[in-house]
Amino acid sequence: MDLSDEQWLASWRSEQKPQPEGWSFSDLETRMTETPVPWDIDLVYRTALADATSVLDMGTGGGEFLLTFANSLPRDTVATEGWAPNVLASRRNLQAVGVDVVEYSAPDEDVDSLPMPFPDDRFDLVLNRHESYSPRELARVIAPGGRFVTQQVGGDEAHEIGQWFGEHAELPHVNLAHCARELEEAGFEVTEAEEHVGKYLFNDVAALVAYLQLVPWDAPSGFTVDAYAEDLLALHRETGGGPVRLTQKRFWLRAVLCA
Repeated sequence: MDLSDEQWLASWRSEQKPQPEGWSFSDLETRMTETPVPWDIDLVYRTALADATSVLDMGTGGGEFLLTFANSLPRDTVATEGWAPNVLASRRNLQAVGVDVVEYSAPDEDVDSLPMPFPDDRFDLVLNRHESYSPRELARVIAPGGRFVTQQVGGDEAHEIGQWFGEHAELPHVNLAHCARELEEAGFEVTEAEEHVGKYLFNDVAALVAYLQLVPWDAPSGFTVDAYAEDLLALHRETGGGPVRLTQKRFWLRAVLCA
């Protein structure tokens, strides 16, 4: 499509929308793809839930993912969420299945600084999908012999954003080796773990802009089309108006708290 720079910028501005409630990329289904991870996190969760009696789901988002396991959840299931709009959304979505949502989120850095709002030995299973956590706090709230299952985004995922825009917040300590070591130091035994490197493929710069509205923590601070107009136009020229690639990093692990 032969448009002027200003016309391209105008089309990208239309992608700037407030971050929605919940945790869904359905609006981008036809505009981006990502490499499937080699494990089945749904099966991992269902297997873990099969004999659980007291469950915590950390960082439940809008509760959408947890709801897919509604028939497998024990009566004693609790969730946490830290982003205010999602707290309201998850409470609305999860109340029908009897899951209480507690407002809480560990910081990405200094994760021990905010204790979890639960008593000692409270849960026999903690599920965590892409949420920060403190290994020491997990060891406190999980009963001996209890389990922790997590899937995480690698802390240096999408490093290309820094190359394109000059800024990208990264958490280099968020990787499988470091997280497994910290859990073992806190008293866990890591029983299964796997990591994966893949890619995100966006149809064009417009799809990338739309994606960054959904994950503002991956965008440079103060990101808008106008603030980064020259960088976006340069990326558009570099890719010939076609696909834009980002590195994808994932890992998961299962750990048991030693008795």
